[in-house]
Amino acid sequence: MRVVLFTGKGGVGKTSVAAATAVRCAAAGYRTVVMSTDPAHSLGDSFDIELGSEATQVGKNLLAHEVSSLHEMQRHWAKLHEYAVEVFSTQGLDEVLADEVANPPGMDEVASLMWIKHYAQRAEHDVLIVDCAPTGETLQLLTFPDAAKWWLDKIYPWSRRAMRVARPVLQPMMNMPLPSDEVYASLKDLLLDLDGMRKVLTDPEITTVRIVLNLEKMVVKEAKRAYTYLSLFGYVTDAVIVNRLLPRDLHDELFQKWQRIHHRYQAEVEQSFSGIPIFNVPLFDREVVGETMLARMAQAIYGDEDPSRRFATSNPQRIDKEGSDYVLALKVPFVDKSAVDLSRHNGDLYVTVGNYRREITLPRVLERRETAGASIEDGELRVRFAPKPEQVEKGKARR
Repeated sequence: MRVVLFTGKGGVGKTSVAAATAVRCAAAGYRTVVMSTDPAHSLGDSFDIELGSEATQVGKNLLAHEVSSLHEMQRHWAKLHEYAVEVFSTQGLDEVLADEVANPPGMDEVASLMWIKHYAQRAEHDVLIVDCAPTGETLQLLTFPDAAKWWLDKIYPWSRRAMRVARPVLQPMMNMPLPSDEVYASLKDLLLDLDGMRKVLTDPEITTVRIVLNLEKMVVKEAKRAYTYLSLFGYVTDAVIVNRLLPRDLHDELFQKWQRIHHRYQAEVEQSFSGIPIFNVPLFDREVVGETMLARMAQAIYGDEDPSRRFATSNPQRIDKEGSDYVLALKVPFVDKSAVDLSRHNGDLYVTVGNYRREITLPRVLERRETAGASIEDGELRVRFAPKPEQVEKGKARR
């Protein structure tokens, strides 16, 4: 199955672009699902139909799905939901309100990840198009599998053991329920599911990301940041889609000024995303609503290209051998060395860029070596791993 994620700043038209891509894929004969992970769903508006929490047939070979985190929480993680409701109820909230607020922050992203995994595992469809939430929420969505792995490895085991010991002593003294073994078991299942998502999301043969933007300063800057963070977490961006380009033959002074702004930022986009295909979409003379206009948009974006194919395949992470050293190369475009922080702990390398931290589990060949410096070269963070002194001496002794 092919998975394509669309992201971008709110209001750039990524829902329309995602829906148009899905329409084109379905027209090409691919069994296609388009789903929205944005809590403020507008996918149904693009098709001009009402969508529910279940997948809906919207055309030949085409299903559309707006994921409801509350619905998914109640259906798949009942134990966690029941525990959260019980906790809020003991704190004075009435039952209805407790049920509403028992959906913890981040569950929209988690529910969306579960459906991506669900569709990928069932393999009943050829293409999954994901209309992601605006950039910040999308990055949160894509960092969840890494966070789940950290919790599963570092926090969950001792937390569950500690609770087994402490629960009989603490529960009589507390006015709220402590999590039971059933709740912990449900949590473990959730964490394992999220950890399993990493294989789907970071496999460039399956999943790529496409960034949608408009030619405005704040939008372009956010798109560049998104590209940096996506690369940091190992996701391949295979296309940039520039939406709502003004036509050339404009005579109105106001639009001519906007046209000059567009030209300025178009050059920046072409330079910044060099090596990634850039698709330009004109500003249409009517709203992009309904299948006919979505098909028209898809034709403007892709022409005769197959929208499901991978337009770029560069791997954002690799290991190079340089003499006796190994170099871990990680793609971090638009970042200088001062913005990067590195640390190591228990065989893991922690890379922090801005507000995001990625934990990279080092392979044995790197884990046994010491870090011998780092540099930024051509948009890549290059971390050098050299043999430890005792390894060098051992090598000399063998000779």
